[in-house]
Amino acid sequence: MPELPEVEVVRRGLDSHVVGRVIESVAITHPRSVRRHLEGAADLAARLQGLRVDSAQRRGKFLWLTFDDPESALVVHLGMSGQMLVQAVDAPLEKHAHIRASLHDGTQLRFVDQRTFGGWALAPLVEVAGTRVPEPVAHIARDPLDPLFDLELAVTAIRAKQTEIKRVLLDQTVISGVGNIYADEALWRAKIHGNRLASGLTRAAIRTLLTEATTVMRDALDAGGTSFDALYVNVNGESGYFERALNVYGREDEPCRRCGAPISRMKFMNRSSFYCPRCQPKPRGV
Repeated sequence: MPELPEVEVVRRGLDSHVVGRVIESVAITHPRSVRRHLEGAADLAARLQGLRVDSAQRRGKFLWLTFDDPESALVVHLGMSGQMLVQAVDAPLEKHAHIRASLHDGTQLRFVDQRTFGGWALAPLVEVAGTRVPEPVAHIARDPLDPLFDLELAVTAIRAKQTEIKRVLLDQTVISGVGNIYADEALWRAKIHGNRLASGLTRAAIRTLLTEATTVMRDALDAGGTSFDALYVNVNGESGYFERALNVYGREDEPCRRCGAPISRMKFMNRSSFYCPRCQPKPRGV
């Protein structure tokens, strides 16, 4: 699933190619792609028609478009394979293009989703801590790249958790945007094992961890995100290449780039965690 850098790459593409355009019509060809819009496909298409896209916004992994209608936003769930592609209206149609929004400038915004876990849904905008966000995003914490992200407040929230630090990093209500890949990378950079208790870490250690999480996601963003297959691309259909710079994730048995010890893999929350057993020693009892 895309994490913050990958979603931000898509958001920037939408900001460049879609903001300011008017939606002339919407075609929906797969009901699963609009299942979160409870009023159905016809309602979504009718309500989007004629709207001008005012902004492309993001919080953590959540992406949405706002319009000249100030009361609602289009929440875009990328899921496991969702792509937001901007194409010429007469460009060949992708096999899994389930939603097509034709824009007034002759382009089309296409939602392509092979696995159909993602989708579009209109949602009301609500105010949370001085910022208007779609109602389904109201519970999501600010992410480290948000200009209003409060580092010390996040440190306090993390230290209050009596559970593993990696579990806390993945909790989008505490800090958003960090998924499995960048959690492992940040923990490696901070020399912290993911099974350490968050409450047992010092404020300085958590501050370092959050700083490293911010840095690794900025580095990934500069590289266009991390693509392990053809399912993650930007709005122009291009893949990111940050996977070449990953230090631990997906590198089981390869040498640690810091100390040379073989990278280890362990199961965590039904996922794989990668770490260096020398740089990130396990806590006792694990």
